Amino acid sequence: VDHLSTHTHTHTHTHTHTSFLYNTSYKTAEEEAVGWSEKQTMVYAAQTPPGTKKDARSPFPSSYCPQYVESSWYQWWEKEGFFRPEQHLSHRVDQTFALCLPPPNVTGTLHLGHALTVAVEDALVRWRRMQGYRVLWVPGCDHAGIATQTVVERRLLRDRGKRRQDFTRKQFLREVWKWKEETGEEIYHQLRRLGASLDWSRACFTMDPAFSRAVTEAFVRLSDSGLIYRSEALVNWSCALGSAISDIEVDSKELSGRTMLSVPGYDEEVEFGSLLTFAYPLEGHDGEVAVSTTRPETMLGDVAIAVHPDDPRYQCVHGKQCRHPFTNRALPIITDAMVDMELGTGAVKVTPAHDHTDFLLSQRHSLPRVTVIGGDGTMTPPCGKWLEGVKRFDARQLIVDALVEKGLFRGKKTHPMTLPVCSRSGDIIEPLLKKQWFVRCDEMAEKAIQAVEDKQLEIIPHYHTKTWNNWLSNISDWCISRQLWWGHQIPAYQVVFPNATDKQEELWVWGQTEDDARHRAAVKYGVKPEDVTLTQDPDVLDTWFSSGLFPFAMLGWPEQTNDLQRFYPSSILETGSDLLFFWVARMVMLGTELTGQLPFKQVLLHSMVRDKHGRKMSKSLGNVIDPLDVIHGVSLERLQQKVKEGNLDPRERLVAMGAQSKDFPKGIPQCGTDALRFALCSHKMQGEDISLSISEVLSCRHFCNKMWQTLRFTLGVLGDNTTPVGTLEETSAVSSLDRWICSRLYSTVVECERALEAYELHAVTSALYSFWVHSLCDVYVEHMKPALVLPDTQVAPSILYHCVSTSLALLSPFMPFITEELWQRLPRAAAHSALCLQPYPRSAQLAHWHFPVEEKDFLLVQEVIRVARSLRAQCAMTKEKPAMWAVCSASQAQVLHRFGSAVWTLSRISNLHIYSPGAEPLPRVHSTPPPVGSLVGVVDHTCQLHLYIQGGMNIDKRMLQLSQRREKLLPKLEKLLCRVRSPDYLSKAPAHVRQQMDTKVSAAMCHHWLDIFYDIQYSKAMGNKVKV
Repeated sequence: VDHLSTHTHTHTHTHTHTSFLYNTSYKTAEEEAVGWSEKQTMVYAAQTPPGTKKDARSPFPSSYCPQYVESSWYQWWEKEGFFRPEQHLSHRVDQTFALCLPPPNVTGTLHLGHALTVAVEDALVRWRRMQGYRVLWVPGCDHAGIATQTVVERRLLRDRGKRRQDFTRKQFLREVWKWKEETGEEIYHQLRRLGASLDWSRACFTMDPAFSRAVTEAFVRLSDSGLIYRSEALVNWSCALGSAISDIEVDSKELSGRTMLSVPGYDEEVEFGSLLTFAYPLEGHDGEVAVSTTRPETMLGDVAIAVHPDDPRYQCVHGKQCRHPFTNRALPIITDAMVDMELGTGAVKVTPAHDHTDFLLSQRHSLPRVTVIGGDGTMTPPCGKWLEGVKRFDARQLIVDALVEKGLFRGKKTHPMTLPVCSRSGDIIEPLLKKQWFVRCDEMAEKAIQAVEDKQLEIIPHYHTKTWNNWLSNISDWCISRQLWWGHQIPAYQVVFPNATDKQEELWVWGQTEDDARHRAAVKYGVKPEDVTLTQDPDVLDTWFSSGLFPFAMLGWPEQTNDLQRFYPSSILETGSDLLFFWVARMVMLGTELTGQLPFKQVLLHSMVRDKHGRKMSKSLGNVIDPLDVIHGVSLERLQQKVKEGNLDPRERLVAMGAQSKDFPKGIPQCGTDALRFALCSHKMQGEDISLSISEVLSCRHFCNKMWQTLRFTLGVLGDNTTPVGTLEETSAVSSLDRWICSRLYSTVVECERALEAYELHAVTSALYSFWVHSLCDVYVEHMKPALVLPDTQVAPSILYHCVSTSLALLSPFMPFITEELWQRLPRAAAHSALCLQPYPRSAQLAHWHFPVEEKDFLLVQEVIRVARSLRAQCAMTKEKPAMWAVCSASQAQVLHRFGSAVWTLSRISNLHIYSPGAEPLPRVHSTPPPVGSLVGVVDHTCQLHLYIQGGMNIDKRMLQLSQRREKLLPKLEKLLCRVRSPDYLSKAPAHVRQQMDTKVSAAMCHHWLDIFYDIQYSKAMGNKVKV
């Protein structure tokens, strides 16, 4: 244990714990397991009461540790109210920036997709806050009807052996609320650990009383205006859940042919992907009509046979009818252009109550609809006694056997198909005819399309606009009924009058309360309120209905609250592109209809986060990663324990644990919040899906350590000097290298401004990483280091200070913890101020630091340094510092002369000689030709470097190495060239594949010619004559 004393009367104890860090670069699962080494983890253990400011005057640890850095800051930020729009800022501007965090489900924990959302939104929120905007970012949680009810039902069955039906509705809901109180805060805890600067005082849950009132108000208003209606229609039905589900909860499983699958409620696997053909005999005529189906269990509900009017095979049977072999029902043969003549026999069975296409046919041809599969997945009474109550997939084989017995079965063959599967239960979706509540969407969809066309609403990236228009142009009415107990019970009531008969048509009213509904019923039907008997619909509303109200319900709608008036509409809605229709479109439609305004002005969509193999993250695959496991690190044993504690069935559990063992053989190293956020924002989110590997996050942790060491160096340069550092405006650059680093910072700020306004966060992170690592550290700091040990050498601490300070402010929205920790240690940090509230750097402040000539000229210097280092590497030099000649043009000589100190230091040479043939020699510049036998490197067509080696290289050994490398390289190059030169390459290879191949060929060719070039150089150095 290290004892670190603070400058206060308390003492900091930095406890050491063991964590694991990679000591090699990350390798794929197919390669050998990654090597790990133990590192000590420091814990910030000062006596800092929660919510008080962390003591930044304590001794500076020697290396970066995320656990040490990320402690205490968030509690201080939150307690001080830094995340509230009411927070006072000296640089406040008269603009607001408001948005909501897409409410995660209350059921579980966040995954990397949520972490991406937080990283992106928090970067934008912190940036706008630092710009002086009045910022409101509202957190919330979705009650997640189906998911929550499923989780609680499984828990009750596992822990108490009871099913939902063993409870009354009220008792079951009490159990759900109890579970919510126990686990609901877990989501908020994770969001805090991710550093999300949310206004927690305004957090809302979609089942809160105020939010529930908003849901009821929305239903009543939409019903009053005729936009909500009750009707019988086909819905996606999960027999396992006993409920209709939304399209987003239906997964499409592609089958290439005959496949055996596990189905909930069945002991044996069920066959899918087979096309069965059977015949219907013609009534009163010889002959038959054969039909094909993948679902023979539905044939009991057949009411007609459809053929294409132009199909020559069936011209003679138009208008005739067949007889059903089991129900004796007459089946008319109808003609319709919807029929695909090429599919199966060209004749299709029509089952309107169990198929969406057939339902449309029944509407056009006035056909009856016979339901033969019930909501529990068993066959109904119209099927006959022999099938009534039999499970649907058990009935399948019984029906086939009966067809065989009657001589009507005509065969079976494998058949590719798409199978709809319930994402919540794994059950096979059954289209069922149900009376449900629907939202009429056509007019609202037209307004949503028009809003984008009129540029009142912007969708980013813009290519999603075409999809938006296509989907909304073909939108169907939205079923909002769910047969659940957990959720917002539909505020609609069935009306029954005294002496009513069972055959009476359903009568419905709606209202804010039952009394309101009773009054409405009395007025609507002209009766006394006391004569009305009301029964509330037991169904609940689709979760997406309440989620669609979030942008305004979170601000207090329907009440005209101060928040609603100040922050509605929101500035932006940022979410995953997969929610464009299920959530975004519905928010736009409902917001416009209920408030008269669009709920936001811009929609920013990010791509899906996939694993390093490009696969969608799924619990059953074992590749779902908890962000907290990346932040804190986790062992393989704990990862697998989490799988065991989950709700996967035994087979899925084995698959998931096997995948974890392969991908994370040593678990996941501790990377920290800042590294995770920076890694996520470093991907181009507006385009292809994001494939994230832990090695990328680990690389960003190394960047954090680079920042840490830079700050330690900076504080060392500043030392105990009591002379205050000059302000940014007062600081001017004198030397060429000072001017260059100042201009690089200016250009970086310009790029950050441009990219942030365009929401191109990957460009911001790239620019900041490049400046800090490649400009500040690799060049400026490395150039300063030798000067610090030389006597009477002047350095420019003010420029270094402002480069570091400004960079920390630029990075703050992306890496809030480490930037706050480091900024607080700088001498100018005020006692009660926070970096997250400082003004965001503006290029206008740095205009006096813009030196475009130096930036342009230094490109040559960097290339000279690169070639010089390459020459040293070719000679396997480590400590030697040879002399170097630069043979170049007069203009290049001027540049190298001005930046001579940087070239000399960073190239690790003893002397730099600049030789410009035919030009006037520069003052105080040694201008003689390079000595014969020097090793030559080419910078460009007018600049070559000559490294003078005095017996320091084993040329024979080096030539042997080059020869061996060329022997390995040439076969690879020939293989690449063979592929590129093949006749079909240009026509068949996709553009991105051709680009990758061109890059590989160019790199291989470059290595090949460099080897030949160095071979020649070494031959010359040995005095051999070389024929080129």
